[in-house]
Amino acid sequence: MPVSLQTLLERSVKNMGSGIHPVIKESALEMIKRAYEEGIYVQISAGYRSMEEQAKLYGQGRLGYSYNGKNYSNMSKPKVTNAKPGQSYHNFGLAIDYFISSDDGRRGLWTVNDQWRRVAEIGKELGFNWGGDWKHFKDYPHLEMAGGLSYSQLQSGKRPSLTSKVSGTYTPPERKVAPEVIKKESLSKNNGDPIIKAIQKTLNSRYNAKLDIDGLNKTKMKTALIKGLQTELNKQFKAGLDVDGKWGTKTKAAVRNVRKGAKGNITYIVQAMLYIKDYNPKGVDGHFGDGTESAVRAFQRANRLDVDEIVGKTTFAKLFGS
Repeated sequence: MPVSLQTLLERSVKNMGSGIHPVIKESALEMIKRAYEEGIYVQISAGYRSMEEQAKLYGQGRLGYSYNGKNYSNMSKPKVTNAKPGQSYHNFGLAIDYFISSDDGRRGLWTVNDQWRRVAEIGKELGFNWGGDWKHFKDYPHLEMAGGLSYSQLQSGKRPSLTSKVSGTYTPPERKVAPEVIKKESLSKNNGDPIIKAIQKTLNSRYNAKLDIDGLNKTKMKTALIKGLQTELNKQFKAGLDVDGKWGTKTKAAVRNVRKGAKGNITYIVQAMLYIKDYNPKGVDGHFGDGTESAVRAFQRANRLDVDEIVGKTTFAKLFGS
């Protein structure tokens, strides 16, 4: 059985890190989905890289290298990069590295073949620049989207304006992160996804989920959403389910079709699950509109389900059970 798309997406989200630019993240996940439809299994191996992590990489094979007063010299390993901290787009969340996964998802395949180049083409269609096109030092796993900014501009606090070719989301240029803040690497709760924070607050309020309001997509959120669904099925349809946060045969049997025009808490829960699985319904508001229909369609297509734009038992099972 081939590795599931959801496994590739979840691994990639984890590897990209919370400091990745939202347009980069959205574009990378779309690249994985499009490649999957062509039978190519892609995984992101790296995304945001802190200054300290960059210093550690740069210190490999270099004697006496230090950064911010800490020694990062490591002569037991060979040199792997010429980029010091602040000299890689990874340090600003504007780059990713990818590889091809084996069919079962257990091994990385690093041969630059036709499949590898096809993934690069998909990435370029989405707005990335590919390291394999560089004239001097070719970096075949590397894709970046920096909006024309140089390292020195980024180090001074400038941020690029990027437009997603997936959703049309536009991020205006910013200048709000001072270099010393970048070096401190303060990725606190304030850096989390505001939509996920809002979902966490709602789940806590409606279902006493007791989630941390950190804006991070954690396993607890899935459990809380299933508990919320079970609660609503009991309340609305007297389903008699145990509210245990586990997706089982009784919960699957109790669900009802959710389609365009639906409103209410069950629709909200469906939207929230779509969002944390990186299918943006363009609003987590309990109203099944065009954005939710588009997200359901994309989810069904990516998971090789019947594309009927209805969240029925099979789509519910794939969305909540896998």
